[in-house]
Amino acid sequence: MLSVAAVPAPDSVAQAYPTRPIRIIALSSPASGPDIVGRLIGSKFTEAWGQQVIVDTRPGATGIIGAEIASKAAPDGHTLLIVTAQAVIVSVMYEKLPYDLLKDFAPISLMASTPFLLVVHPSVAAASIKELIALAKAKPGQLLYGSGGSGSPPHLSAEILKSMTGIDIVHVPYKGITPALTDTVGGQVQMVISVIPAVLPTVRAGRVRALGVTSAKRTPLVPDLPTIAESVPGYEFIGWYSLVAPAKTSPAILAKLNAEVVKALKTPELQERLSNLGADPIGSTQGALAAYLPEQVEKMRRAVKDSGARPE
Repeated sequence: MLSVAAVPAPDSVAQAYPTRPIRIIALSSPASGPDIVGRLIGSKFTEAWGQQVIVDTRPGATGIIGAEIASKAAPDGHTLLIVTAQAVIVSVMYEKLPYDLLKDFAPISLMASTPFLLVVHPSVAAASIKELIALAKAKPGQLLYGSGGSGSPPHLSAEILKSMTGIDIVHVPYKGITPALTDTVGGQVQMVISVIPAVLPTVRAGRVRALGVTSAKRTPLVPDLPTIAESVPGYEFIGWYSLVAPAKTSPAILAKLNAEVVKALKTPELQERLSNLGADPIGSTQGALAAYLPEQVEKMRRAVKDSGARPE
């Protein structure tokens, strides 16, 4: 009986949580989207619970090192991980990883989504997605598109568009999305798919033409711009930010974290900050994220296979 009494009840564990600073691991560089989202959510955790939250950026080895650290951390809610579309892409591009993205983590919440924007150089004779598809079919292999590298979200979003429409456009990989956008503005490549904040000033200056957003529904970030799906039914490719914990974390702690994330994402302050980042707040249930992650793994696995993307 003593051994049973010595084990704290789940409710009391959750009530006491957190008992020390929380570390949120972001698989990217400082000042990146995951780092900023981690800090925004972390500040709300600190307000609610009085514990410091540290965002630990781990961009090394395309995030593999950081994900492994998180997977092996104590399942007590004091180490959390931000999982993004890029983390899913990495999980399907590498044959052997020291962790399993679906088995080694417990879902907390899908926090926000980031639609991308397809833009073309002004010389491209297309004012809509339908016209771009028609042009690409009339000139197979002649339209070049830039990306932030093989297997990056801008690369795979274009490859999914290729496979769904049968167009033949040629991939030109760059070391990051900024030089890809620069060369689109300069006309060295004809098109690029980019996160909205990075490309919107260029669109407004008339240096590139925006044709469509990659989300299934129109985004409040550019409400007048149609979706690619309005011309290519079923098309969707978005970036997103989710929060997970090591597997075997107490369900009561996971529920406490989820409730605080959902509450935080309803505040006008966080909604405005996320909008500046080009993100639409979500704040899903644990179950919704548990269903979403395997779907994304399969979608990215197909896209990586179709594109022939390999680790660089």
